[in-house]
Amino acid sequence: MVTTSGYYTVPMTVPQAASVRKGPGEQSIRYVKGVGPQRLTQLARLGIETVEDACYAAPLRYEDRTHLLPIAEVRPGQTVTVRGRVVARALRRIRGGRTILDVAFGDGSGVLYGVWFNQPYLAQQLQVDQEYVLYGQVESKPRLQMIHPELEQIEEDSQGSWHVGRIVPIYSLTGGVGQRWLRQLIGTAVEQSAELLEDTLPQEIRLQHGWPTLPEAVRALHFPATWEALEAAQQRLAFDELFLFQLALAQRRAQTVGRTKPHRYQLEGPLLSRFLEGLPFHLTASQRRVLDELLHELGRPHPMYRLLQGDVGCGKTVVLMALMAAAVQSGYQVALMAPTELLAEQHARVVQDYLGPLGVAVGLFTQALAPADRRRQAQALAEGKLSVAIGTHALIQTAIQFKRLALAIIDEQHKFGVVQRAHLAKKADDPDVLVVTATPIPRTLALSLYGDLEVSTISELPKGRQPIVTRWLRELERPALYSLIRQELSQGRQAYVVYPLVNEGSASELRPSRRRRGSIGARGRSDRAASQMAKRLQAEVFAEFRVGLLHGQMKPAVKERTMRAFARGDVQLLVSTVIVEVGLDVPNATLMAIEHPERFGLAQLHQLRGRIGRGAHAATCVVISDAVDESVAQRLGAFVQTSNGFELAEKDLELRGPGELLGRRQHGWLRFRIANLARDQGLLELAREHAQALIGQDAALQAPSLAVLRRRLAELRGQRG
Repeated sequence: MVTTSGYYTVPMTVPQAASVRKGPGEQSIRYVKGVGPQRLTQLARLGIETVEDACYAAPLRYEDRTHLLPIAEVRPGQTVTVRGRVVARALRRIRGGRTILDVAFGDGSGVLYGVWFNQPYLAQQLQVDQEYVLYGQVESKPRLQMIHPELEQIEEDSQGSWHVGRIVPIYSLTGGVGQRWLRQLIGTAVEQSAELLEDTLPQEIRLQHGWPTLPEAVRALHFPATWEALEAAQQRLAFDELFLFQLALAQRRAQTVGRTKPHRYQLEGPLLSRFLEGLPFHLTASQRRVLDELLHELGRPHPMYRLLQGDVGCGKTVVLMALMAAAVQSGYQVALMAPTELLAEQHARVVQDYLGPLGVAVGLFTQALAPADRRRQAQALAEGKLSVAIGTHALIQTAIQFKRLALAIIDEQHKFGVVQRAHLAKKADDPDVLVVTATPIPRTLALSLYGDLEVSTISELPKGRQPIVTRWLRELERPALYSLIRQELSQGRQAYVVYPLVNEGSASELRPSRRRRGSIGARGRSDRAASQMAKRLQAEVFAEFRVGLLHGQMKPAVKERTMRAFARGDVQLLVSTVIVEVGLDVPNATLMAIEHPERFGLAQLHQLRGRIGRGAHAATCVVISDAVDESVAQRLGAFVQTSNGFELAEKDLELRGPGELLGRRQHGWLRFRIANLARDQGLLELAREHAQALIGQDAALQAPSLAVLRRRLAELRGQRG
């Protein structure tokens, strides 16, 4: 069975690769026969508003109805498609007003039962002697049956082309829209308009890979003659989308490389030497290699535009401070922007501890600063008295001006919008820009999000980092969790307990994408929350220890006191929300307990786990959940089994897809209808190679044969503003 991606998103407003300026792209779907006002609204919910939308509405999957299996040949455990007539039906009512509908389907070779729970209306629809196609998994107890099979009525069809006797597309539906009707509509749209779609793919690339023409590919996407034709169509259309996107990134990269920055660094100077010589540890080989790469980039005449990534705890901050030292000894200023006040404050403390004694003036800029302090800091920065400015998005406010900004660093960059990152870069003329993430990014997302950046990766952890044991406990095992926490605290260690909510019943704190079927909250009981559990744990469970509370709704001064108390060891157990995901480094913390882990993605769970194991003692991370949803079980199973952040990132992409993985700030700008970033890494890299080669030959795309691409990229720049 073949599946396609549905809708996926990555951050750039790129129109569909084969859409057109006039014709199907602008022709409303209401002009197709059978679409009235009500249907128009229903189709809009499926993302089908134009004829072109219908042409690119990729099926969810396909059924092979060329060789339907006789009922006598089906076996338990198989997922099959069969065809049969209704020979009997019975609607039973059971306790609590629930119903069970049994329908017997026969095809002359045998009988197969369809079973539906609590859908009594089907009893009126499934009439004796009507013929249906059923799709589902076969069971044998107590008889040969399918539970809730997908069902489609077979009618006499004069054309006989869309619904039977072929590989049949199965589409995503919405209320009021049936498979048969939608399939007929899309078939009509494709038949009438496939030849009118404008092709953006250069002919030589298509011929090089033996891909079908655009009309051929669109027809085969919906009604393939063979599975091989379907695969070729999917590859061709996915490449179209990825190629246009990579072309835009390659053009932007070419423009960046072509500029000359106004500043030059003194890379061999006393400040950098004193900083490196004064470190109480040796850099890992990976840190040294990445630092050399970045210093080399700073020394080039063109602005650096680079991504630095590494797993949790790999030592990125030390590398950043070395770059700061290189910039400051050259007479320039550095800006480091972090997504939260907690992380900005942590960075400011660490940088002050290491660079402050060497004479580097460090300033912190957050909304928590009193107005008078904010004005005083801003004036010092504008006069050049501060060499390093660390802050949240407060750094990009109009009132904040730099005297000689040369290096802009954006930490945990995925938590910022593109506009915010651009605003920081605009604080200087062609500054060197380094975006940093401790959330490992799958290669396909890195090529999509940062295709115009070079990538540096710190690939090893510092020596002495203890391996972290990860366990998944159920609710009945909660006493074992509390016993484990008590054992660590009694030995003088510290622990975290993390909750998804600040207060019980605050469902609005959860993003919609976090609310998953099968979670504890979804089954009727409220999630435990940090505020209430901190009090309960202090009073009822760990009365002999000091329990602290930390969450984003606290006043900055209170948060600061709590963090400092935990860092000093005055607080032994810190109850928190996900705010501790980044920004806290307490080597004495050896246990992390995560409540309701089904509310978090793998990357976030891995970040939380990275808060422990930073000292000389062994560490344990525990997730506690009774969630039974299959996707949650897969995610938590992967988390328990894998400690490598890059492997988890790939698994997260596979399980959740890029739309949910990236979050609200990063998706919604480009919809991939055919391409699937979890599946199409090879195509993405191929698209990148072709895009870079084309821009290298003709950066402005002036060749007459590239007129369509040139226009589409101009449209892209206009849409991005």
